[in-house]
Amino acid sequence: MKSLRRPVFWNFGLLFFFYFATWQLSATFLPMWLQDTAGMNATHIGMLNTIAAVGALILQPIFGPLQDKLALRKNLFYFVVICILFVGPLFNWVFLPLIHFNEILGAIVAGAYLSLCLNGGVGIVEAYNERSSRAYDFEYGHARLFGSLAGACASFVGGYMYSANPSSIFWGMTFCGAVLIVLLSLVKVPKDAMERAEGINDTEVGDKEELEITKEDFARNTWRNRSFWGLVLLVIGSATMYDVFDQQFANYFSKMFVESNMGNLAQGEALFAKVVSVQILLEAFFMLFMPALINKIGAKTGLIIYGSILFIRVLGCAFIASVPMLIFWRLLASLEMPFMLVSVMKYITRIFDKKMSATVYMYGFGTAKQIGVSIFSIGMGVMITSMGFKHAYLVLAVVIAVLILLGSSLMRSDTKVVRAAESAKAVAD
Repeated sequence: MKSLRRPVFWNFGLLFFFYFATWQLSATFLPMWLQDTAGMNATHIGMLNTIAAVGALILQPIFGPLQDKLALRKNLFYFVVICILFVGPLFNWVFLPLIHFNEILGAIVAGAYLSLCLNGGVGIVEAYNERSSRAYDFEYGHARLFGSLAGACASFVGGYMYSANPSSIFWGMTFCGAVLIVLLSLVKVPKDAMERAEGINDTEVGDKEELEITKEDFARNTWRNRSFWGLVLLVIGSATMYDVFDQQFANYFSKMFVESNMGNLAQGEALFAKVVSVQILLEAFFMLFMPALINKIGAKTGLIIYGSILFIRVLGCAFIASVPMLIFWRLLASLEMPFMLVSVMKYITRIFDKKMSATVYMYGFGTAKQIGVSIFSIGMGVMITSMGFKHAYLVLAVVIAVLILLGSSLMRSDTKVVRAAESAKAVAD
């Protein structure tokens, strides 16, 4: 890959690495920290995740059009990174005492702050880096695999950090925030990058209206677009449910580990961290080949495969829940994320206007996902508390199947769009 020889590719790869290291530290260890250190029950953990999702639900419809207007300027990216920088002191010195004082109030405040760093902020990171991949002409999926490598490293190192001091994971996030500030300051935007990112030819650059987003552009690419609503349903049925499924899976795994007389709770948590590390290393491996595969089978097909694998995992955990099988179901996720990460960006840039990529991503993926998370997170927490993990996962599997089928039936095929564009280009040549 020629991208590997370019410093700018490594710069964006490292931006992905350190941002998603913070994400993985939170995703893997926050549920355990909330349960073991903060003393939260499953319902209140679900509430915190719902608050984080609601915060993102408010932020992403604002962030999307604003980032499209900013294009390759870094203002919003800096805002997200600075929020990450303060995670360590806030969680250790403010949020933990607040949770001990009042769990509901602590869930609201901590969840709202996480929405700035993760649930809401991730859309800024993904959209900015995807647009930059078009500007600098490198494959987005190849840079994105650094995020998977970060997840593996964060899970592995975080396991030792958590065993030594559970609250150290938040200082690890602060460290990543400091590195991100340095890396982001190194990104320099070339003068012609804007036009390359928006897919505008040199002969068209003089017409600035090509870069402007009108109300008609917004309507045509969102609420009046059948594929947009199909994408929304499919995202809720897959990306949303992936998060909802994972929110308390670590606690389920540790519970089954103890009940199977394989060791104590701490040993179960340590094993889970190692399993996640292996899963994400496999995920990074599959990311190497995923862009070429999605170019061949189509982004819509990739998204359907993503949802189908998730359905199999959730249903499997409901019916076959021994520790070895739970490890297998978790490792199967290494196929899911590459399909989703590459497919969603390729689908958006193929079906919708490129200059609106951040808006469509924030609304069709980010906002849709957070609507689903805000609805299902607290419900999942209540179901786990009242009926147990297995029955809750069975209900979740049914919801996934219904939404994937409905969403995919509404979405246009991106392979037909690509073939039509190629045919038109061939005729023009």
